[in-house]
Amino acid sequence: MSATHFGFEAVDEADKARRVRGVFDSVAPKYDLMNDLMSFGLHRAWKAYAVMVADVREGYKVLDIAGGTGDLALAFARKAGTTGRVVLTDVNEAMLRCGRDRLIDAGVCLATAACDAEKLPFADGQFDLVSVAFGLRNMTHKDVALAEMARVLRPHGKLLVLEFSHVAKPLAKAYDWYSYKVLTKMGQIVAGDSASYRYLAESIRMHPTQKALKDLMRQSGFGHVDYHNLSGAMVALHVGIKC
Repeated sequence: MSATHFGFEAVDEADKARRVRGVFDSVAPKYDLMNDLMSFGLHRAWKAYAVMVADVREGYKVLDIAGGTGDLALAFARKAGTTGRVVLTDVNEAMLRCGRDRLIDAGVCLATAACDAEKLPFADGQFDLVSVAFGLRNMTHKDVALAEMARVLRPHGKLLVLEFSHVAKPLAKAYDWYSYKVLTKMGQIVAGDSASYRYLAESIRMHPTQKALKDLMRQSGFGHVDYHNLSGAMVALHVGIKC
C-alpha cells in the first residue's frame, strides 16, 4: 500500500480518507463555534475577502468544495441570484448536513452533494467558479483534486483555494505554541476532542508552502496562479485561472 500523512503520522492512503471523516464527524457539531474561538473571529474576514476576490455575478454557476457549514456557499448564492446556481459539496456527510440545515435556516435552498473532490460527479466545464476553503490540506491526492477542479471549470474559469498556510517566520514560535498548547486544550474543553484539533494543527504543517501550492496548481491546469497572504501568512488565498 502507498503511504501518505495524517498529520505527522504516516498512514496507508486507503486509510486517510476514513480517518479524516472521523475527525470531521467529531468536530461537526461545534465546528462554527470552534472556528470563531480558534481564529478570534478572523475566519469571517478571510472568507469575506475570498468572496470579494471571487467577484461572483448574477447568473454565475459556482461549486463550493469541502464547503462545511456553508459560509461561502451562502455568500455566493446571494450574489449569483435566482438565475445562478451554487452547489455545496463535502466528503463528510455530518458536515454537509450542518451546512444544509444552516442554509435552510437562512431561507436558502441549494443543491448539496456528498462527494470526493478527487472524483467530482460533474461534467466538464460546468462552473464559472470553484472554491475550496480549509479543505485542500485534508485531501490525499491534492494534484488529482486540483485537476478535477480544473476539469469542471469553464475555460478561463476561476479557482479559489483558501487555506491555512506557512506563517511568517517572526510569528512561527508563537503560532506553534498556540496551535499545540492552546488550540488542543480549547478543543478538549469546548468540543470534547483534543486529538482532532491536534490533527488539524499538524495537517497545516504538512500542507505545501504558498509557492509549492502555486506550482502544483499550474501543473494541474491553471495558466495563471497568484496568492495573497493574510494575517501574517497564517492563511493564504490562492487564485487560479483555468487555461
